[in-house]
Parts: sequence; C-alpha cells; structure tokens
Amino acid sequence: MDRLLNRIRANAWGSLTAIPELLGVAPTGEPQAELWMGAHPGAPSEVDRGSGARSLVELIAADPAGELGPDTAARFGPRLPFLLKVLAAEEPLSLQVHPDAVQARQGFAEEEARGVPIDAPHRNYRDSSHKPEMICALGDFEGLVGYREIAETLKLLDALDVPELAPFARALRNPDEEAALRAATTHVLMLPERLRTTVVDAVAAACRRLAANGSPYAEACAAVAGLAERHPGDPGVAVALLLNHIRLREGEAVFLAAGMPHSYLHGVVVEILANSDNVLRCGLTDKHIDVGELLRIMAFRAGPVEILGPEPSAAHPGEEVYTTPVADFRLSRLPAGPGRGPHFLDTAGPQILLCVRGSATVRQEREPGGAAGTTLDLARGRSVYIRAGEPRVAVTVDGADGLVFRATVPCR
Repeated sequence: MDRLLNRIRANAWGSLTAIPELLGVAPTGEPQAELWMGAHPGAPSEVDRGSGARSLVELIAADPAGELGPDTAARFGPRLPFLLKVLAAEEPLSLQVHPDAVQARQGFAEEEARGVPIDAPHRNYRDSSHKPEMICALGDFEGLVGYREIAETLKLLDALDVPELAPFARALRNPDEEAALRAATTHVLMLPERLRTTVVDAVAAACRRLAANGSPYAEACAAVAGLAERHPGDPGVAVALLLNHIRLREGEAVFLAAGMPHSYLHGVVVEILANSDNVLRCGLTDKHIDVGELLRIMAFRAGPVEILGPEPSAAHPGEEVYTTPVADFRLSRLPAGPGRGPHFLDTAGPQILLCVRGSATVRQEREPGGAAGTTLDLARGRSVYIRAGEPRVAVTVDGADGLVFRATVPCR
C-alpha cells in the first residue's frame, strides 16, 4: 500500500476554499478546481517506496501485471484504467461532451498524424481513451446533464416566448428526435456572430422573467440567466435551454455516458472517470470550440436523468456501490456506523481509497504466522493506492459520519 501524493489543478471556475478545507490546509487565495488521484500523465499521483517519490504512471508502466493484476493489465494495457477526482466548482464549467472509445482512438490518431502538439490549445484529443464518468455529490450540487425531453423543452420555449428562438423551436418539432436535437443544436452553434448577442440577451431577459414569477421552470431559467451574465453572447447559453437542470443531495450520483452534453454549475463532487482528459466544448468558455467535431460525437438522445444512490454490495458486507455500465471503473463507499467492524476488501485489481469524512485505518492482513502487514492512517482528504494481489485489506472507518470512497476495477 502507498500513500498518494496528489496534485491540485487550478482553474478559474474552482472554489477558493473547498479543496483546502477537505485537506485541512490554508487556502492559497487562488481557485483550486480539481484534486487528481491516479495515473494520468497530465497530473499523475506520486508514491514513495523508500527511494524517493515516483510517478504512479512510471511504476505501473514498469510492472503492469504486478501493479494492476494480470486480468486488468490484459484488458487495459499498462495503465490504470480509471482516474479519481474531487471536483470543486464555484462557477460553471464549460458546456462539454466526451468521446466514446472508437471516436477517441480515431480522433487521437488523426491529430497525431497531422502533427498537432499534444498541448496545443486547439487540440481535441489529448489521449486515445474514451471518457465515461460519474459524479457523486459531497453536498448540494447543481448541474446541466443531457437533453431534456423535447416536449418539455417546447413547453419551456412557449413560456419564454422569445421570437429570436422561433427557428430553434421549429427544428425541435421534427418527429425524429435525433434529427430534431441535432438541427436545434446546430442552429444555435452556427449563429452568425452579429446575431449571437441579440439572441442570448433575449433568452436571458425571458429567463429572468420566468425565474421571478414562480414558473415550473424557474430553477432552470435562473441557471440559464446566470450563464448569460457570465458569458454574454455565448451560443452555449441557448444550448443550455435544451438540457436537464438537476440538483443532487449528498450521496446522490449521476453517470454520464459518452456524447452526453453537460455542465457542472456549482458544488463539490467525487468524480470517477476512465483515465482520460478528452473534452470537446460547445460553449460557456473562451477555450477552443470545434463545432464540426463536436456535432460528430454528440449523442442526440433526450430523456430524464437517472439519479443513482448507493446499493449494498453483494461481495463486501457494509460496502455501498454505485452501479455503472462500464468496465473501466467501480465506485463505492465505506461508511462508519455504530458497532460496525472493519470493511474487508478483495485486492484482485488496483484500487484507490479516499477519506472524505472522519478518518480511517487501512491494514493489510497477513496469513497467520507471517510478517506483520502494513498499516496506514488515512486522514480526511488523504488517499492510498493499493496495488493488485496484496494480502487482504481491512479498512476501519472512524468518526460518527466517517466515510471513505473506494475506486477500483469491476471484477469479471
């Protein structure tokens, strides 16, 4: 087992205080957006096995089967298949989508062939992996996720009564759902520069009116009006009208499949995703937007958002699992509780444990008569990496509401 030395990623939308508070350190005065735990080359965690700090990327590349286990290494190659984060949004993130596996491989290969530098601002694909992800709220969270059912969006547009959105509404009346969403999204993103401010200003004014009069769409409209204030003239504001506005409470989660448009507006979450940093943006940002590539990978499917809760694990009593349909990651919680003993975990694959409340003790259990196993104390905000094949691990979570998140790979 190894304590992780993790990096914090700065971004203008990040919170000044949330991540420092989690770690028990003083704020720096700068926004701190993401705490990364894992082995992505962009911000890899480090471990020290007695000879100085080494990148987790290097350790895994040097012994993939030993670190990941033979099965995980065979399925995913010499790389940790998941990335764990704490994401703290004080301001909205860009409106964005992520590619599926085929799109990511093709897009990465094409940009490599064209010689686009990996750190170029206009680069779309920084690696060849897909990027499904799941977020689990650590408190109240607000976001925009996936296309709302078209019938509901048309009701919203009728209530807004914005003449400038008439072509937008006409596109949505196509009985072919995919064609309707594609046409409406394309119409907005391709608006001539001279019309963008006019349209966005009209949307903002109408949204402020509905937000103030008790409309059923008041919360969604307040969110869109806020986006317009932060991003005047940005066509992503109008795209946001098409999306589900969601609020999560502590412990609730949402899975985001490839191609699903989304923007995280405010709150702190634990996020787990395939080990990728591929993002295609469609608004609410001053970063590069490739409209053609975006429309190629976006999934034009509408429907309500499924809010996930933790479910009891069949394999490990006391563990609570968030079920997802992907092979790259598995996220669960290990809560404290009256009279609850240690959580015993299998170590068939690699895993990361993150303490978000209280504290924990992580202990390797050796066979009787063997050498004593390693024991690590895990304070709030700290994390540990456990390579595959280690002796059985026991996790004791302390504190009235102590909580540890466990990220690993689903067993086959």
